[in-house]
Amino acid sequence: MFVDKAKIYIKAGNGGNGAISFHREKYVAAGGPDGGDGGKGGSIIFKAEPGLFTLMDFRYKRKYTAERGGDGSGKRCNGKKAEDLYISVPQGTIVRDAATGMIIADLSGPDSEKVAAYGGNGGWGNAHFATATRQAPNFAKNGQKGGEREVILELKLLADVGLVGFPNVGKSTLLARTTQANPKIADYHFTTLVPNLGVCSLGEGMSFVLADIPGIIEGASEGVGLGYDFLRHIERTRLIIHIVDVSGIEGRDPIKDFDTVNSELYKYNLEPDKRPQIIAANKADIIQDPGMYEKFKTEMTKRGYKIFEISAATGSGVDELIKHTFSELSKLPPIKVYEPEMEITDEIVVDGGKGFEIDKEDGVYVLSGSWIEAVGGSVNFSDEESLRYFQMALRKKGVIDALEKAGINEGDLVRMGDLEFEFVY
Repeated sequence: MFVDKAKIYIKAGNGGNGAISFHREKYVAAGGPDGGDGGKGGSIIFKAEPGLFTLMDFRYKRKYTAERGGDGSGKRCNGKKAEDLYISVPQGTIVRDAATGMIIADLSGPDSEKVAAYGGNGGWGNAHFATATRQAPNFAKNGQKGGEREVILELKLLADVGLVGFPNVGKSTLLARTTQANPKIADYHFTTLVPNLGVCSLGEGMSFVLADIPGIIEGASEGVGLGYDFLRHIERTRLIIHIVDVSGIEGRDPIKDFDTVNSELYKYNLEPDKRPQIIAANKADIIQDPGMYEKFKTEMTKRGYKIFEISAATGSGVDELIKHTFSELSKLPPIKVYEPEMEITDEIVVDGGKGFEIDKEDGVYVLSGSWIEAVGGSVNFSDEESLRYFQMALRKKGVIDALEKAGINEGDLVRMGDLEFEFVY
C-alpha cells in the first residue's frame, strides 16, 4: 500500500538522575561525596533509506519513544548513555512540526538524517555540589526531560519529470515504454491509483527519473478524484510532460483538458507557468477529428509550447520526446530541496525560554516549567544545605523577583508539583 503522509508522536529519552552517595571504606568514617552523574537520554533521529518508497509503516505505529539515560551511582560512576532511536523514512520525506507546520528537515539525500528530538541531559551527582563550605551535599540533580513533539511526515517524490494529464490519456503506457517500471495499465479511468517511478536511460551517464502521477481532473485541488492526494509529488519535478489525448475517441476537447489540468496545478500553487512543460499529443495515430487536432496544435504553438506527436502504445515519436526532455533537463537547476524553517536544539525550550511560569490558584502561587521540574525535583527538603542551594538557585534564576511582582507576601503558599511550602524572604 502506498502511503505518503503520516502523523506520529516522538519522545526522546529523559536523562538519568544524579546519585547521592558518600565515599565509604575502612578507616574512612566520613568520606566526601562521590555520587555519579546520570546518563544522557536517547535522541530521536530520522534517517532517509533509499530502499523505502512509502510511509505505510507509520499507519500501524504512531508513537516512538527513545530510552532514558541510566542513573548515576556511587564511586563517581556515571549512568549509561541511552541509545539513540533511528526512524527510517523514504528519500524525499519532509518532516514537519505538527503544531506549527514548519519544516524541520527535508531528507532528500541518500542516508541524510536529522535529529528531531534531543535526549535530556543527565543530572549531576552530589559530587558536583561540594564546596569549601558545603562538604557533604545531601542532594543531586534529576535528569532533564527529553524533547517531545508530534510531527507530520510528508513524502514528496524525487523525480525530474512529472507526467500529468487526465485519466486514461496514456501516462502509464508512456512510463512503461520508456523505463523498466511496470505500472498497471487498463482501458478505464483511474487505473493508476498511486504514483509510479521509473528511470529513463539514454545511455551511460544520461538518465532521469519519471513520475507517473494519477489522473488529475477538474476539482482535484479541492479533493475531487485522486489528484489532490498526489499533487504534492509534482512539487519537486523540474519539468512536466503534459500528456493530452488528441484522438477524440472519447469526445473530449484537448484544449479544455489541457487548461483544466493546468488550472488545478495553479490552485495547488504548483505554478505551471514557472515550470517548463512539454506537450505529448498522445494517440496521434488514431485521430478521429483532424480539424480539432489542428486547432489544438495552433493554440498550443501560439502559447509557446513544444508539441510532440506520439503514440505511447506503438512507440511512435517517443524517442524524440525523451531526447528533447533530457536536453531540456540539462539546462535546469537540480531537484528542489526545502530549507528547514525550525531549528531543533538540545535545549528544551518551553515557557518562552524562561524555564518557569507562575500561576495563582485559590490563593496558592503555582510554579511550573522545565527549569522548575529539573531543579525542584532534586531538592531534599529535609536537608538544610539542599534548601539553601534551592533558594539561591530560585533567586539567581529570577523566580523570587517574579513571585514578588506577582504580589506574593511572606507566609503565602507556593506549590511546586506535589509539594507546598510557605514563602519566606
